[in-house]
Amino acid sequence: MASLQGVFGGVCWLLLGAFMVLDFAPRSSMADVTRRSSAEVSVNTPAGAPQHQQHTHREPVDPPGASDRRAANAGAPPGQAEGGHSWRNQREKRGAERRGEEEKRGAERRGPARFPDGQSVSEIQLSSSSFSLFGDSAHNQAMVYWTGYNSSVILILTKLFDFNLGTVTDSSLWRSLDLGSSYEKLNDRLDSRLVLSYLYVCPSNQKKILLVSDPEMDSSVVVSSDEGNSFHRFSISFTIQSLLFHPSQEDWLLAYSQEHRLYFSEDFGRNWKLVHEGVSPGRFYWAVSGLDKDSDLVHLEAQDPSGMLLRYITCLAGSCAESRKFPFPGRIDGGSLVVQDDYVFVQVTTVGPTKYFVSYQRQPFQNIQLPKYCLPKDMHIISTEGQILAGVQQWNENDTYSLYTSDRHGIYFSPALTYVRISRSVAGVLNMDAYKVAGVSGVLLANRKQGGRVRTFISFSQGQTWRLLTPPATERRCSLPSCSLHLHLRMSESPYSPDSIISTVYTPGLVIATGTVGSELTNHNTRTFLSSDAGNTWRQVFDEERRVWFLDDGGALLAITGALVPIKHLWVSIDEGRSWLQYRFSLSPLFVDGVLMEQDTHHHIITIFGHLSHRSDWLLIKVDYRSLFDQQCASEDIQTWPLLNQGEPCVMGQRQIFRKRRPGSRCIQGRRHLKLVSSEACSCTPYDFECDYGFERQSDGRCSPAFWYRGPGKGTNCTSGQTSGYRKVVSNSCEESVEDHFSPRMHQCDNTAPSGVRLSTAHRDLTARPHTNITFLIHTHQASSAGLDVQLDLGDGVCVSLSVLSHAPDSMTHVYTHTHVYTHTGIYRVAAHVRNNLGAADSQLFLHVTTPVEQVILSTPRVLLLGQQTNLSALVLPDTPKTAVYYWWIDNSTEPVVTLEGWLFIRFHRLGLAHVSLQVSSEGVVRQDSSVIRVTEVFRSMLLGFSPNLEEHNPAIPEWREDLARVVMATISQVIGLSPDWLLVYVFPGPPTTAEVFLLSPIDTNSSQTHTHQSPPSDVSQWLEKMSQVLAHALNQNWVEFLLSPEVRITAQLANLGPASQEVRSGRLPGVSVLLLFLSVAVLGVLTFLMYRFKRSLPWIQVQSDEPQQKGSDEMDGGRQSVSSAKVSTESSSPRTSLNHSSPIRALECGLHPSADLKTTHGAVRAAAGKTQHHLPNCTTV
Repeated sequence: MASLQGVFGGVCWLLLGAFMVLDFAPRSSMADVTRRSSAEVSVNTPAGAPQHQQHTHREPVDPPGASDRRAANAGAPPGQAEGGHSWRNQREKRGAERRGEEEKRGAERRGPARFPDGQSVSEIQLSSSSFSLFGDSAHNQAMVYWTGYNSSVILILTKLFDFNLGTVTDSSLWRSLDLGSSYEKLNDRLDSRLVLSYLYVCPSNQKKILLVSDPEMDSSVVVSSDEGNSFHRFSISFTIQSLLFHPSQEDWLLAYSQEHRLYFSEDFGRNWKLVHEGVSPGRFYWAVSGLDKDSDLVHLEAQDPSGMLLRYITCLAGSCAESRKFPFPGRIDGGSLVVQDDYVFVQVTTVGPTKYFVSYQRQPFQNIQLPKYCLPKDMHIISTEGQILAGVQQWNENDTYSLYTSDRHGIYFSPALTYVRISRSVAGVLNMDAYKVAGVSGVLLANRKQGGRVRTFISFSQGQTWRLLTPPATERRCSLPSCSLHLHLRMSESPYSPDSIISTVYTPGLVIATGTVGSELTNHNTRTFLSSDAGNTWRQVFDEERRVWFLDDGGALLAITGALVPIKHLWVSIDEGRSWLQYRFSLSPLFVDGVLMEQDTHHHIITIFGHLSHRSDWLLIKVDYRSLFDQQCASEDIQTWPLLNQGEPCVMGQRQIFRKRRPGSRCIQGRRHLKLVSSEACSCTPYDFECDYGFERQSDGRCSPAFWYRGPGKGTNCTSGQTSGYRKVVSNSCEESVEDHFSPRMHQCDNTAPSGVRLSTAHRDLTARPHTNITFLIHTHQASSAGLDVQLDLGDGVCVSLSVLSHAPDSMTHVYTHTHVYTHTGIYRVAAHVRNNLGAADSQLFLHVTTPVEQVILSTPRVLLLGQQTNLSALVLPDTPKTAVYYWWIDNSTEPVVTLEGWLFIRFHRLGLAHVSLQVSSEGVVRQDSSVIRVTEVFRSMLLGFSPNLEEHNPAIPEWREDLARVVMATISQVIGLSPDWLLVYVFPGPPTTAEVFLLSPIDTNSSQTHTHQSPPSDVSQWLEKMSQVLAHALNQNWVEFLLSPEVRITAQLANLGPASQEVRSGRLPGVSVLLLFLSVAVLGVLTFLMYRFKRSLPWIQVQSDEPQQKGSDEMDGGRQSVSSAKVSTESSSPRTSLNHSSPIRALECGLHPSADLKTTHGAVRAAAGKTQHHLPNCTTV
């Protein structure tokens, strides 16, 4: 958002009347004044110094081959380009010959100076002198500055900027004590090795100057308090990117560093202290007098203390951390803060359309209200003089913007003119083809692009009515509306060249511009035009495009031709361009790079600087035009003139008469004579009013409600402030008659039921942080506040009754406010209940109180049975219930499983390693944790404890537990002779330190190596039983021990935390689903019951079932014997396990039935016809 500040850093360098543009868009760079400051002319010039006039060397038109040679040597130090001095002598000789040829060709090409018919031109004699800055021919940039009030001192900093390196490699500081007649090089007074980058002059005391060294060479500042007579150098610990002077305190400075830090100095650069970190470039402002209580207050756009959000911050420069405040309750977009006059602007981009906010005179921020279907893509502020004039790019516009005007508070906007042309500068700054004439209220010019044509329109009513410009009277073939005058409204890229249109407050009504006459604006056949009555009528002053400046505050005019050809003449007019005096300021044609005009001085001096050739030194020519005037203006030298709009004397609601110097009078007018003489109020007309918000201008001039507007209009029965559809234009002084009353009518309202209740937060967001103030707003429409009961349920058990009442700016809405603090994260339902004896209305919202995720801990089993359901869970710090989103990435899945809870039930159906990653997102912050699960068909596990001395060496971090698990596994592998591939050890977090060791199936691990004395048997179950007994025996004998350090020996033993170690196998039955198995068992049970119940009445069934029944009895006896023997075996070894027995239902979920006859062979489960061995599967594993 390029700012519209007329005073940026206490800037006194301001060409009044310029259309200054404030850009809300975050993508824009931060040059706050559209009328170019030095920041926008030269690379890396500080944005905080628009008064420092820096010049980028313009490339002249060279003969064939010269441009290429210059480009090849761009940036070369003096004396090192193409052979140094020997080449330079030859160059001067060739240059002199070439200049003569160029001058001759240029004169033939241009011919005599072209003026309108009948305009006289005569030669004059002025005093002038020239001075060449020897040795600076290679320098391609210059900063020229007048110092002091009525001072004769001029300072010039020339420098060589290497565009390839992006830095200054050489510099020279020059000073003149005689208004530019001669210059002295000051490098000898400074360190000869010091390379200077920027020159600043204090706006409140121009005798004080500050120079900044190039950071690539040295990081320091050089200050002078006597216009360069003496200097003091101070080293600094940061790199200055821009400076901002205080508007009234001459020693107070703000410095912005390349590291995005803001520093404060209260002794003119000698000492610095940090104000704030994370500050946006150019988004810092001093206090505005009359609005901010403390003169050392600073407005900042910077990151909040958490470093996560950009906020609008105010604080005292010397103690920012202790005095920090947040005037806007919420985050803002980067590059959107602008503090200008009575207004503060910010913007906030969310999922929906961008929202723009304004604070008037430091009041609470309000959402800017544009027409409902404007749907803005971008917004720029053009002027803030009593109201806001803005450019808005509507949804159906691409290369144009529309002009809008606001009420005094800057909240409600109405359209003024659509399809205004835009352009962008080389630096990317947006320029709107709109111009505000200086010195006369309400006069606007704009170029409208419609139907492929660009035409210039003028308004004398602050944008309420527009018309085409009247062509000069000499254009007899041009008549409205098919033909008119069209003007270029471009802003200059250089502070040394004028804009294409200029005006001044010191000579109201005088406007000079370049343009064309015809059906549309073109870039060819451009001429120069002048208006003496604020744009009402125009006349041509040059038959070509000229650069024109005001002399003597508009008492005289200076004109030169374009910059692409060398010149040696200038033209001066003292009768508003009716006649011109020609003066030859140089014997040889000069490529004019710029003209420096004195400011606030009684000297009548101009300085022209440029080059005789593209290789010559800088040449400065001083011209004294005092001889044009012979006396101070007397009463007979002054005349009056009325402000008219096509003959209509009432402009902005009044008849105005101005006075000015009589054209042709050779007198110095000064500023005391240039003012409004008299004004008389007129009766109001509809065009003295702009259509209020929600109303549109009709063809007859009346304002009618837009189709989308639902607010109270003229026919509404009652509101506390009924709008008539009109809003008086700011600065309009018309008087309203009784029978034609346009202003809103105010009268007492009858009590009605509440309606239009709307609950919102002050910052319009539905998110907040714990322990921060959240302000809720309750808007009620039309209902009187008398007898109104307003209740606010905050959703956390607190309910309040509100009585704090304020009126919204539209006077149709009551607003109740309440501030609350939530201490815990969560989603809160906030409800507003508004009631009176006639009815009730409610509104609610859901507030997300969240905090960024700092850590995620994923909890998963380390070993899992094939097909077994398990619960994956996560611990999130800090706790964010129902406000975080969980993304579960399982193995090589291309899409995650998304949940709002920190747990997930899942089954794995593939043997081997399963990779699980969890990402948790909250407030735009994402944290991740991962885990690996081994999926197998059978395993054994035991819990391990350690000797007590381990606890004092446990730092309680994951990395230490992983290293301990690795050491324990290696020790067990060595003690029992088992391959590490068949082991897995997991150390649990928290004291006391415990671990779980898993014995895995060698078939599942796919290991081809073994460290046992014999290969595992085909019966994996028996092999796991044997190895678990071996491990239990080793642990009981304290054979599993290791050195934690040379002095610390740790012993592992079985943890006495549960029953004996159990074998765990998967419940996968090949080809049989769990559901079919369950149904089969149920049917079989029913049939068995029926056969047993009726076997005596069915002899044939009894006979057929005798043998199977006996066989079943034998199998059951064998089964009990097997289980009994297995129990004795496990109790004798006394191992402990962390696994719990499962119920038959959970066994069915894992694919097993507790009474099924099963046998394990190398991990495969099958039905057994003979001896049966029963196992109790475990479906939950720690």
